[in-house]
Amino acid sequence: MEQRDLGPGRMRPMAVRVPVELVEAVVEADASDAAARYSDLALRGPRFGVVAQAPGELSRWQVVVAVTDGAPQMARDNLNSLLWFRAKDETEDREERRSLLAAVARLEREPVDEVAAAGTRYRIVRAEEYTVTGPFGMEPPRPTDPEPLVPSWAMSEREPRVDDGVVLDPDAPVTPTQAAERLAMLDLHYTGDRFPAPVREESRRALDTHPDVLLLPATFTLVERTDSGWRPISGPHATAHAARRSLDFALTWTWPRKQGVLPADASAPLGFSAVAVDGDRDASTPELAPYVEAARELRGGRLVNRLEFQGALYEIGRTRRLLRWGPDGPEGPRPSDVDEYEPTRMHPPLSEDGVILPED
Repeated sequence: MEQRDLGPGRMRPMAVRVPVELVEAVVEADASDAAARYSDLALRGPRFGVVAQAPGELSRWQVVVAVTDGAPQMARDNLNSLLWFRAKDETEDREERRSLLAAVARLEREPVDEVAAAGTRYRIVRAEEYTVTGPFGMEPPRPTDPEPLVPSWAMSEREPRVDDGVVLDPDAPVTPTQAAERLAMLDLHYTGDRFPAPVREESRRALDTHPDVLLLPATFTLVERTDSGWRPISGPHATAHAARRSLDFALTWTWPRKQGVLPADASAPLGFSAVAVDGDRDASTPELAPYVEAARELRGGRLVNRLEFQGALYEIGRTRRLLRWGPDGPEGPRPSDVDEYEPTRMHPPLSEDGVILPED
């Protein structure tokens, strides 16, 4: 079915494929078990990113900026940088560079949610971030979620990027559990007096303008359990181990300095590098001992997803995102989505030959 055949309020048919390959079947069984254990929804709010549609594509869009930003303007700024560096480093064609810089100039002046550059459409998109909970709390990472064979705790280790290489294709086949989750989330919209009336109305209207939903890859977030729920400590990560590493960094770097246990300018070896935590030197210091022991517990266990420290409970939660889809593709920001600042110039001027120009 071509995209032009779909009108407002009309849903796309879903192609459901039952996994037969062994690994896919195990992942599907894991997802089915999780659905039975965790059935309550906890909604966090919108996330924003950027997708691109190449010439000739009717419905497929590729994520080029991870859908993890907290406000539309943050995603516009990331698109601004993406296009500026592409003009500077990735093309030798003056016409293509001129098109890219024209889009950059517009992003510097206007809060636009879609631009075209060098034949490609770029769109700011909006997704809802949520998690599911059960009797024992927030859903943790699943056994079949990707984990490194040998976990690395080195600060220099680069973690996988969220949404790296993700292509949004509403016509791609889905598994039975994916289809069930998409169907269950079709009517998701804001209700209740804690949401302003315009927010509720735009959310309800989106059910008609963007009647389908797509599920983005799961993310993993470090949260602190509170009396009223879970407070995010880190942003979304692509893997559970990357979220664990954010807790390790807090224990071995951020919190000791913030709480005055270590000076702010302490060097890396004194500030709990991997060597310091595994050794005994810092453990003999009474003020540092709790941090060292907590880091050892985190690093010593296999797939530790819950840790108590200084009276607080920290967990690795499995977070999800859904993106609404309409006749013209993924949903963009809504009028009620709030920005804290206006568009501005982010990079120095660039000539059509790719030369950085003086600011004046």
